[in-house]
Amino acid sequence: MKMIALAAVPLLLFALFSPVGLMSVQSQQPTPANQAAATFAGGCFWCVEADFEKVTGVTAVISGYAGGEKVNPTYEEVSSGRTRHLEAAQVFFDPAQVSYSELLEVFWTHVDPTDQGGQFVDRGPQYRTAIFYHNEEQKELGEKSKQDLARSGIFDHTIVTEISPLKAFYKAEDYHQDYYENHSIRYRFYRYNSGRDQFLDRVWEDNEFKISKTNSTSETANAYHTPDDRTLRSTLLPMQYRVTQQDGTEPPFSNEYWDHKAEGIYVDILSGEPLFSSTDKFKSGTGWPSFTQPLEPENIAEKKDRSLFMVRTEVRSTQADSHLGHLFDDGPRPTGLRYCINSAALRFVPRNRLDEEGYSQYLDLFEK
Repeated sequence: MKMIALAAVPLLLFALFSPVGLMSVQSQQPTPANQAAATFAGGCFWCVEADFEKVTGVTAVISGYAGGEKVNPTYEEVSSGRTRHLEAAQVFFDPAQVSYSELLEVFWTHVDPTDQGGQFVDRGPQYRTAIFYHNEEQKELGEKSKQDLARSGIFDHTIVTEISPLKAFYKAEDYHQDYYENHSIRYRFYRYNSGRDQFLDRVWEDNEFKISKTNSTSETANAYHTPDDRTLRSTLLPMQYRVTQQDGTEPPFSNEYWDHKAEGIYVDILSGEPLFSSTDKFKSGTGWPSFTQPLEPENIAEKKDRSLFMVRTEVRSTQADSHLGHLFDDGPRPTGLRYCINSAALRFVPRNRLDEEGYSQYLDLFEK
């Protein structure tokens, strides 16, 4: 299993991530018509799958195993390191919407390509990085992108990512598929404590790596910026500043969105990063906007809040680091969660303005 090397949480992580039974695996996946396939290994396949599924033009991502000799290996066998397989993700994509070169950009900017011993908290050869090419064109593009990254000087150490032909890909057990959606709290807890995003933020904060000069259709290319404190003080209302910057709480039943019913999305009032959708909003009776799940889980960060003589889970926006509210486990189906959010931390973008304001990828949420 994936072990997080943090002294404070090993027992909890064992309970969260220990599999409850291994299911049969399937062999290599057929490529759907009019689509292409790519295979990448980047450490924990939960994370790799989640990152690639956010890319426009990617139609499916499957977590699995590649690079070893044993036929139909199980998770238990692969995680032991004995089969020589790597945790990998097979990406199906529409070449008319996203190119293989653009997928390589996504890959390089979501891994540590200099680590020979694994990825972040996951240690062992089964977690090392690799590009498994499906044809000679992918091989050439992969090798060129590796050389370009090495020449960029972004990393001080040697790029050790392997580039090898794909011999076989085996689908992982069903409970690993879409783990970031089906077990969202456990996934986010794992990902945050793995150190992956902290590393990526540190490396890519002031760097940009582009293989091709074509317009990228990847959602990961989006950037959301936050004004400086002086600007915030002069532009935000006092309640907006107190909530987002000083961890305040607005009055219940006396805020902008507690009873708001229009179709659209809610974004961070500072950075504009997408946070919640009206499709996940529900009437909680608390007097604050409440949602069953975030629109983009990677835009929500969680931390322990020990104020008011209790322990709660605070939620903040990832890019702007705005205080948003708190997360509770008393919500309705399907998640059982309640994201209790301050209206003062949100800006509503109605359905008819999504395209105009650059959020057209969310229009499908409101198609009848």
